[in-house]
Amino acid sequence: MGGTLEYLAGLFTGGGGGGDQHGHKNSKRRQLQTVELKVRMDCEGCELKVKNALSSMKGVESVKINRKQQKVTVSGYVEASKVLKKAQSTGKKSELWPYVPYSAASQPYVAAAYDRRAPPGHVRNIEASSAAHVYGHVGGRAEERLTNLFNDEDPNACSVM
Repeated sequence: MGGTLEYLAGLFTGGGGGGDQHGHKNSKRRQLQTVELKVRMDCEGCELKVKNALSSMKGVESVKINRKQQKVTVSGYVEASKVLKKAQSTGKKSELWPYVPYSAASQPYVAAAYDRRAPPGHVRNIEASSAAHVYGHVGGRAEERLTNLFNDEDPNACSVM
C-alpha cells in the first residue's frame, strides 16, 4: 500500500514515480539557472542568430540580449558549459560574463581587473591569487608584504616616502 501512495505522491509532485522500491530517485534534476555570456555582436542579424541558436536549446526558458553591452542572459534548466558551446557554434566570439560590480570584487583596483570595455561600475572578475601574482606577492605572510611595501631596498616598492 505504501508503494502505491509514494507513486501517486510522486506523480503529483512532478517526480513521476521514478524512484526505486526504497523511495530513492534515480533521475538527476537540473536546477533553474541564469547563465550570462559576453558575445561579440555587431548588428541585428548577429543578435538574431545568437538568440535563435540559444532559444532552440532544450531547457531554455528565456534569452535576453543587450547588444550595447555585448551581454546575453539565458535562463532555464541548462548547464553553463553547454550554453557557451552553443553560443560559440554560431561563429561569434563568446565567453562567460567576466565582469562583476566594484563592490563584489575582492581587488577592484588591480591593473588586471581594469577593462575599458567593461560596463560602468564593473571590473573584470579576477581571483585573489591572480591579483597577488600581478602585484608580485606570491608567497610570504601579509605582515611581511606590508612592511616591504615601503622598503628602500625593494625596487618595486612605493617611493612616496
